[in-house]
Amino acid sequence: MSNRIKELREKQATIVTEARERLDQINAATDEARAKELETAHDAAMAEHDRLEKQIEREENLARLEKRSEEERAKKRPVSTNDGEGRGQDEGDKLEYRHVFHKFLACGADPMELTSEERAVLKAGVVAKEEFRTQVTTSGGPGGYTVPVELADQIIKTMKDWGPMYDEDICTVLNTASGNQINLPTVDDTAVTAEKHTEGTALTDDGGKDATFAQKRLDAYVYDTEFVKFSMELAQDSVFNMESLLGSLLGERLARIANKELTVGDGTGDPNGVATASSLGRTAAATGAITADEIIDLLHSVNSAYRRSPKARFMFADTTLAAIRKLKDGQGNYLWQMGDVKTSQPGTLLGYAYSINDDMDALAAAKKVMLFGDFSKYFVRKVGSPVIGVLRERFWPDLGIAGLIRFDGELGDTAAIKHLITAAS
Repeated sequence: MSNRIKELREKQATIVTEARERLDQINAATDEARAKELETAHDAAMAEHDRLEKQIEREENLARLEKRSEEERAKKRPVSTNDGEGRGQDEGDKLEYRHVFHKFLACGADPMELTSEERAVLKAGVVAKEEFRTQVTTSGGPGGYTVPVELADQIIKTMKDWGPMYDEDICTVLNTASGNQINLPTVDDTAVTAEKHTEGTALTDDGGKDATFAQKRLDAYVYDTEFVKFSMELAQDSVFNMESLLGSLLGERLARIANKELTVGDGTGDPNGVATASSLGRTAAATGAITADEIIDLLHSVNSAYRRSPKARFMFADTTLAAIRKLKDGQGNYLWQMGDVKTSQPGTLLGYAYSINDDMDALAAAKKVMLFGDFSKYFVRKVGSPVIGVLRERFWPDLGIAGLIRFDGELGDTAAIKHLITAAS
């Protein structure tokens, strides 16, 4: 961890300590005006805490990009030969796929207008065994040229940044090459027990103890980004900037729809979102607020067998987290605990990890504002990779690019994840 990031983490810890000191000053003897002043100061401090968290994320992302750039420069750095003359590495001297792709895409070159070496590079990019994302042209060549791998990687990274439901570290992800229907067999035997046996009597065989199997289904629903148009000048002047821009825009659009559908999709013609599929764990007494006891009740409404899972966690919107940070248990301990600054461990709620998902309901009447359970029981089916399509002539002299994605989601075991819902009125 860099000194800059360490400094920001320490500043966060100080903010949390001071914010809690303000809350601790609020008691039965505190007048309403003073209590409101302290709560406002607490909220402002936690907003600063979250701002610093975003800054830390940017610092970490920048460090990763700088490291990657340095590695790329190192690959192309001239090396010395035995005769003392500087010479470029073979890899650096080769014609790169991304540059040929740019010439074909941005300059509108027909494949026959490329040199034989350039055509060979394009062809190698299409048939190579490495994983590439698909790009199709509407006119010109036969189509099927691949988007440079830098763009595809950026799309995947951005999707994780915009929501937790597409993250394989949270849910169980099934990657498939085709979109054929997948059946998930399920069985619930928790209500069935063994019986005491009496010596010399025959075993009961009336079917009352038979295991009951069912199944859940995963399809492959398709979503698109709509077209993103960008100028010829942008494409020609800087290939790197164009890829960064497109990766961000397309990734954000795909991320928003994927996370939303995997969270609140109704299961009819789209994924069965985790909030939709979850079962009731606790109903809050208020319409726009939750208490510490209600969160504890939600936690214990999920069987301990699920709570032991490495993927057991809470999930709620960021505005709900703001309310949770003020709650204490019966012993006066805050439910929310800041992570370890030295080891960069994230914060916890009642000792469990949590994910911020802004597609979850905010605090209001009759809303599912919090989930808890074993998220490994929620299955996300991804079909192939995001597909990129490009149009030249329709937007000439500029270009248009759009993305498609196929996925589905289903909760395999409704007992594994439960929700806390606010009162209806």
